[in-house]
Amino acid sequence: MTDRALYIAMTGASAMLRGQATVANNLANADSVGFQATLDATVAAPVAGPGLPSRVATEARTLGVDARMGAIHQTGNPLDVAMHQERWLAVQDAAGGTAYTRAGDLAINANGLLTTSRGQLVLGADGAPLSIPPNQSLDIGADGTISIVPQGQPPSTLTEAGRLQVIAAKTTDLERGDDGLMRPRTGFVPQPATGASLTSGTLEDSNVKAADALVSMIELSRKFEMQVQLLQRADENARASSSLVSSR
Repeated sequence: MTDRALYIAMTGASAMLRGQATVANNLANADSVGFQATLDATVAAPVAGPGLPSRVATEARTLGVDARMGAIHQTGNPLDVAMHQERWLAVQDAAGGTAYTRAGDLAINANGLLTTSRGQLVLGADGAPLSIPPNQSLDIGADGTISIVPQGQPPSTLTEAGRLQVIAAKTTDLERGDDGLMRPRTGFVPQPATGASLTSGTLEDSNVKAADALVSMIELSRKFEMQVQLLQRADENARASSSLVSSR
């Protein structure tokens, strides 16, 4: 019985630690553009193996990502874009594959390629990285079309330089990878977004509420302490039982 109590308390403490790690990551991204908080929970999981079916352990599970939009604020920077609800910007991940993000703080690197603030290449509608020619002005339309006035040319020479690849997808259709980027869940095929999909000159803030996250961190810390105390009590009971048996 003591062994079972120890195991249950141990799984509870482990789940609380995982929950704290998730909340800590959310807090660390409270100022990250377009970040959506990870949602975690604990569930009762039956213990496999011989024994009564009433034996359960605590298991931490990631439920997904909070789909609520963050606050939108004006920046005036033509390279900043805030994605509309259920709209995602396509970027190239470290392995050369396609992934998706809501972080719209874009920049043009030394090679003239459009990137995110983390250096990920932004993909065009054709799936290739977007190259932006030298220009004296740039505008990103609501549908993702990039228009420029080439360097040294009059405003009347407005030219299309490409179009952002934007998909329409519910947050539940995607899953977050270890690199923070979103990818389609098995069986889901992303479709190109149509119509207005973004607002230029603005950015979406993280949807993490720091106060709520801090409260969750405190609650998880107290629950972890409770599980540790249970472990200590179980150990004390085991020692007492052993002492009683040896004194006979």
